[in-house]
Amino acid sequence: MRILIAEHAPGACSPRHRNSGPMTSFVLPITEVLVVADCWQAEPEAEAIIQRAIEAAVGIADADVGEAELAVMLTDDAGIRTLNSNWRGIDKPTNVLSFPALQPSADSGPDDAPRMLGDIAIAYQTTRKEADDEHKPFDHHLSHLAVHGFLHLIGYDHENDADAETMEALEREILAQLGIPDPYADRERMD
Repeated sequence: MRILIAEHAPGACSPRHRNSGPMTSFVLPITEVLVVADCWQAEPEAEAIIQRAIEAAVGIADADVGEAELAVMLTDDAGIRTLNSNWRGIDKPTNVLSFPALQPSADSGPDDAPRMLGDIAIAYQTTRKEADDEHKPFDHHLSHLAVHGFLHLIGYDHENDADAETMEALEREILAQLGIPDPYADRERMD
């Protein structure tokens, strides 16, 4: 089992923490990126982009994810359409889906089993089309989708306006840490 520890040296470019005390080290979740569609070969940096996005999210979001595991599946529109249809009853592709893992009870399973956060699936064609339509760099949009999916895994949602505002504010903060502009800046809010 790999455990990644990110330590922050003074003056280094590093994720902010919500507390005002000295920077502390944190343990990153083990993030496995699985490429299951050939179209992702057009984006050879995708895995590194996702890893950086998850690291930034862990550094800012207040969640206990140390020694946990998650998987990110890079698929195509056909693959995500199947997932969307099977799990959500929506027969069309989407950009990202998150599947939080059910957490075992204290008395179920061995103590040394890794804690699973869940799975994220990202579709290449939809992600590419959205980035192009919105005139955003692909890596910025991919980072946003990875952060969005990760936040779902740790309990954030956007089912109502208040929850959406909370989640979007956190996404903005994480993406700003990565040098990515506000992905919602050009969106017109409907009242």
